[in-house]
Amino acid sequence: MKLDKNDVLKALEHITVPGEGQNMVESGAVKNIQIFGDEVEVDITISNPSLQARKKTEVEILKIIHKEVYEKAKIKINIKVDAPAKPKTNEIKGKPLPGIKNIIAVASGKGGVGKSTVTANLAVTLAKMGFKVGLLDADIYGPSMPIMFDVANEKPLAVTVDGKSKMKPVESYGVKLLSIGFFTQRDQAVIWRGPMASKALNQMIFDAHWGEIDFMLLDLPPGTGDIHLSIMQAMPVTGAVVVSTPQEVALADARKGVAMFQQDSINVPVLGIIENMAYFTPAELPDNKYYIFGKEGAKHLSEDLKVPFLGEIPLVQSIREAGDAGRPAALQTGTEIENAFEEITKNVVQEVVRRNTDIPPTEAIKITTMAGCAAVKKK
Repeated sequence: MKLDKNDVLKALEHITVPGEGQNMVESGAVKNIQIFGDEVEVDITISNPSLQARKKTEVEILKIIHKEVYEKAKIKINIKVDAPAKPKTNEIKGKPLPGIKNIIAVASGKGGVGKSTVTANLAVTLAKMGFKVGLLDADIYGPSMPIMFDVANEKPLAVTVDGKSKMKPVESYGVKLLSIGFFTQRDQAVIWRGPMASKALNQMIFDAHWGEIDFMLLDLPPGTGDIHLSIMQAMPVTGAVVVSTPQEVALADARKGVAMFQQDSINVPVLGIIENMAYFTPAELPDNKYYIFGKEGAKHLSEDLKVPFLGEIPLVQSIREAGDAGRPAALQTGTEIENAFEEITKNVVQEVVRRNTDIPPTEAIKITTMAGCAAVKKK
């Protein structure tokens, strides 16, 4: 018997594509049919990636061709799965945080890499650029922002908003600030289990009157744990920045930090990686660079993970001294440090603009979402 391609096509019209309402021919799932004597080769593309869908499709094609065309036909079926890309947002909907346009989580896999110092300097640099900036010190067990902003003795005041009592963030250098450090003694250790820490964070997020904010920075604790998940559950985070030194031990943990944000259940865009303590230049040898913790490790990590490299910060004594004195180093005009933080901050803003243009708004896990995220703009 001479087989005919049109007969095979007509037979395949009896099969519905898995997950769709059209038959294989109408949907375009049939890509090619070749006949060699009593042999039939069929190329099929389906969108359902499950093994069950592929097996079901294969069995139905065999049956229909044997029944409708030729019962002794030798049939070869090539099935290709062309699954649609995973959506970049979760399905849970909710309310945005009033007045807050962009929320940036600053994280590090490892402690001691200067994450809080970088966060503080990003915040004051954004404020210098004319943005309205808020900073939530989410490092419950090691809050440092009150010292870095010279407000360790301040206490948030209570204000009435729409008939409700709210905390008014402390303001310093143009940055609105809340930290658990405002509510504890300097020598008091915070010994809380996860639920207690999460409750304190929720109060600082939802029981505070932040007002209009262009950028809310979150200084997360090091590692990947309860606090990070609580933040992602409570707030629609726009994107994350990961801080690391070029040291291999720090890079290994930074890699885990990036992976945490990229997990399907979290799915927060990683805006990029910042390399802190990149090199040391002695004052007496201004042309020399000493790579104490390794050279360009964070830059190479960003290339490996295919996330942006936002810039590097040298190991400079004045950065540490400025943080201890309560005046972030980026406020020192005309210095190399100011220039370094300005360049990194511009890169962060650029990545936020790109993220808000190219990717749908991030939804917080299980609880809330941003209904709309306005493009970044200076006031």
